Amino acid sequence: MRDIHCHILPGVDDGARTLEESLQMLQAAKDAGITSIVCTPHCRSPYFDFDKMWSAFHLLKSKAGGFPLQMGFEVNVAKLKRLGLEWADRLHFDGSDEFLLELEDEANEIDFREYNRIIYELQGRGYRIIIAHPERYKAIQKNPSLATDLMRNGCKLQASADFLNGGRTLSFGGGKIKKTAVKLFEDMRYSYIASDAHDVKHYKAFKKAVATYDLRGTHAAL
Repeated sequence: MRDIHCHILPGVDDGARTLEESLQMLQAAKDAGITSIVCTPHCRSPYFDFDKMWSAFHLLKSKAGGFPLQMGFEVNVAKLKRLGLEWADRLHFDGSDEFLLELEDEANEIDFREYNRIIYELQGRGYRIIIAHPERYKAIQKNPSLATDLMRNGCKLQASADFLNGGRTLSFGGGKIKKTAVKLFEDMRYSYIASDAHDVKHYKAFKKAVATYDLRGTHAAL
């Protein structure tokens, strides 16, 4: 199983704080059945330090005992607009045309029209867009058809396992997240389920999601 979204790199965002914590997360990922990881630190304020993040990746990789690690980013759409779309060429999954895009939690349906324009431009640059945790976006909670529209525009949708389980929903607005996640899952809207792990317990949530939900048809397992 490939985990395409996690915050395992040490000391670069709100995930692992130290190399020791990163290695504990790595062991938890293995225990959950994960066999490869895309490291996706936040590309959004206040965390984004491109060179520091790459250095943290190389450090973790050197200590990972050959476990397959790939570098990527979770790219916030507002941050990308400030950086400029040319930055996309430095923020996709290394060695792949996959691009993990985070939308804004508080965005409305009008904002989604702008997002679709940005997505179209990214696709024009040759990237396959994966939308991070659509269950978190209030516009999709109100109108799940917006998730379908993203799919029609060529995007893949990625659920965060802990939101499916309801584990972090209180931090992000209550039960609407889990309700939306379950609906999108039941409607077969997700292509990926990822840990979105910030610490060890989130890999336990991923393991629980694998046990609870029928993941056939998603790319939780590759």
